[in-house]
Amino acid sequence: MKLFKDYLLLCWFKNNPADLYPSQSFLWACVVFYLVSGIIVEGLISDPADGTLEVSMRVIVALSLIAMLVFFTKKRSHFKQLLTAVFMCENFIITLGIGAEILDIFAQRTEYEDYPLYLGVMLIGWYLAIISYILRRMFCFGKGVCFGLAFCYFCLTYGAPFLFMEVI
Repeated sequence: MKLFKDYLLLCWFKNNPADLYPSQSFLWACVVFYLVSGIIVEGLISDPADGTLEVSMRVIVALSLIAMLVFFTKKRSHFKQLLTAVFMCENFIITLGIGAEILDIFAQRTEYEDYPLYLGVMLIGWYLAIISYILRRMFCFGKGVCFGLAFCYFCLTYGAPFLFMEVI
């Protein structure tokens, strides 16, 4: 439970992911939770089979991008720490995203129907800030570089599978 709390504090820009050492089971629990929660969100938005494929592609893209980053920065020993930090924070944001989806259902045709959209935009901004923070603490890059990498990571992990699913 302490490890869970330590990783969750990354979402509030505390702790250094390089100082956290996850177990193999904790890492895989984060990945499985990401898959399940992603499938739930995509199942609410589109076809569950397509959503499952899209979330699976997201995981593959995320694993590939993180592996490439640690390989090119010559910090391969930090792969497990970075992967766990990113997936743990993504799980936190996606859980809040599920709440926003539920709020969207209840807010339809009311004066509050735009609030879930505002909440979604805020969650994306917070997500980019968290990923930037993790990259900055892990690799000591500048703030602009970290934000650019976080934005590219977001576009590739969410945009590429989405576009692929639109094409097929």
